[in-house]
Amino acid sequence: MKNTRKATVQDLPQLAELFDQYRVFYHKGSDIPAAENFLKQRIENKDSEIFVAENEGKLVGFVQLYPLFSSTRMKRYWLLNDLFVNENYRGKGFSKELIEEAKQLAKFTNASGILLETGKSNDIGNQLYQSCGFEIYDEVNFYEWTNKI
Repeated sequence: MKNTRKATVQDLPQLAELFDQYRVFYHKGSDIPAAENFLKQRIENKDSEIFVAENEGKLVGFVQLYPLFSSTRMKRYWLLNDLFVNENYRGKGFSKELIEEAKQLAKFTNASGILLETGKSNDIGNQLYQSCGFEIYDEVNFYEWTNKI
């Protein structure tokens, strides 16, 4: 049974709560109003694609993807930037359903694929992504420059 769908602005109150839990998980300060504003902008500006997982009418998880482009492939890629399921609903298949939504988006938009980053120590995430058909791409170095404003 499908428990996932595309997020709408009507989802913002519950989605912002989940997004806040996600950010706290990654050691960021809780700020639900800012989370709601950030997500509202992404939805209204069509900056990202967000899918939610529901259980009995309650949002329990989400995935957010951002568009990228590959010059060499001359096609779109999707960056799976955020994937989160509330801890009370983990292990029930919601993450896999959200990843399937991401794959369907890539197919629908004729994208080259989906890229994602996760920590080497994220054992659960690494197992999940590999079980969903993702492969570790270790032929390049990943660098980050941080703007210290």
